[in-house]
This record gives sequence, structure tokens and C-alpha cells, in this order.
Amino acid sequence: MNEPLMHIVLLAPQIPNNTGNIGRTAVAAGCRLHLIHPLGFDLDEKARRRAGLDYWNHLDWREHDSWDTFLDRERPERLRLYTTGVDRPHWESDFQPGDYLLFGQETGGVPDRVHHEVVRRWGPESRVTLPMRPEARSLNLATSVCVAVYEGMRQLQ
Repeated sequence: MNEPLMHIVLLAPQIPNNTGNIGRTAVAAGCRLHLIHPLGFDLDEKARRRAGLDYWNHLDWREHDSWDTFLDRERPERLRLYTTGVDRPHWESDFQPGDYLLFGQETGGVPDRVHHEVVRRWGPESRVTLPMRPEARSLNLATSVCVAVYEGMRQLQ
């Protein structure tokens, strides 16, 4: 299998259809999808069909039992945490092939301990946001991932 252009990392995703849409983005963009437990849904074949994941056999993906397991196994050199909690727009990031793009769960984002670890390992500039108007609380997870991946592709290709 070819090396992925980038890595999409979902920490405790809750909604199977979002994960399905993100998987489709990963296939289209040549990215690897990482799913970090706990998941809010099953990944058996019946559940994947129900979520519209009929292309799952084309998806380059890995499953991780926890955040710590993910870090031990993958050892990312470069990681971006997408969050609403900072002001740095993601297009100020210098994307590189093989970057890891981390997204939190739909209702709770990423836990504080992960934020702290990201800053400690990759620096405060590794936390980025998708700018939006103040009255917008957040974007849909699948939409956010797609925007992030395609900005990375724009810079890299």
C-alpha cells in the first residue's frame, strides 16, 4: 500500500454516518483513517453497511484502543489538533506529507489532557481552528475533516 498523503485521526467519534463520510474523504484524498476508542458505534459489517460504508474495503484505516496506544503505535512526527479553542487558522499551518490531523468527538471535542499533551509534544502552533462567525458554535465533524484535508492537499499538490 502507498504511503498516505496525510493521516486523519478521530478521537472517540460518536456518529457512524460522520465516520462514514470521513472514510469516504480519506479514500478520495489518499489518506489513512485512524479511529481511537471508545467509539460510539460498532464497526461490524452490518453496522458499516447501515452507515453507508460500502467502500470500506478501499479504505486504509487503523483502529486504536486508546489515545496512548495510538501514540505508542504511530509515533507521529507532526500533528495538528483541530479545535474551536484557539485563534490560529489552519491555513497558517505548513502541511507536510504524512501529517496527522486530529479531531475530537462530535459533542465534546478533545479532552484537556490531550490538548496539554499536543502542546507539550508539538508546540502551541499545532493547535489550529477553522475560522467561523461567533454565532456558529462549530462545524459538523465530517465537514471539518474534509475542509482540513483539502487545504492540506492544496498546499501539497
